Amino acid sequence: MTEKQAEKLRQKIKRIKLDFAADKRRWGGYYDDSRGLRYLPTQYYIKLGDFPQGLKYLKWFHKNFPDDSGFPDFLFEWTIILFKTGNIREAEQKAFETYCSNTYIFNKFFGRPIVPLDKYENSNIDISAYADCFNYSCQQPDLVDFGDWLDKFIKTEKFTEASQKFIDLYKRLKIEEDTETRGYLIRQARQLEE
Repeated sequence: MTEKQAEKLRQKIKRIKLDFAADKRRWGGYYDDSRGLRYLPTQYYIKLGDFPQGLKYLKWFHKNFPDDSGFPDFLFEWTIILFKTGNIREAEQKAFETYCSNTYIFNKFFGRPIVPLDKYENSNIDISAYADCFNYSCQQPDLVDFGDWLDKFIKTEKFTEASQKFIDLYKRLKIEEDTETRGYLIRQARQLEE
């Protein structure tokens, strides 16, 4: 990346922060980010390789949008930033949260075949439509270390057991019609994500 390109990204981050400051003044301490600007800075920080500032931004994000579950790519970027700043335990938690938001995202990152699972897909974005928007690959030079770590992590007993339980719950959700049972299954899945 040239210095001019890097400066352009820094300016985009600055404009977003200025928009947030104006929003906060306008709404008396609250944000109305219906445009979704809050999801953009993480990708810019990753492109810049400025992971400490990315982590600082994510702390601000979590404080100001605590109930925002985010989109799969945003959660994936959050995982990268946590890993790159040495927050491995938190990166593991965010990686599982990312997986739960889209069970196909890691296959896309590793360039592995995307095989649809026979499960309830309300919680997942259609991967075929999503694939064109996902801009990360384990082949990217600046993500090789992250890719190595993620590949090892998703093969751990801890991850494989939790992900299998998650998939099993969503397979049951696909065929379950009883409202009370569905509610129970959804609560079980959400507990796994925490």
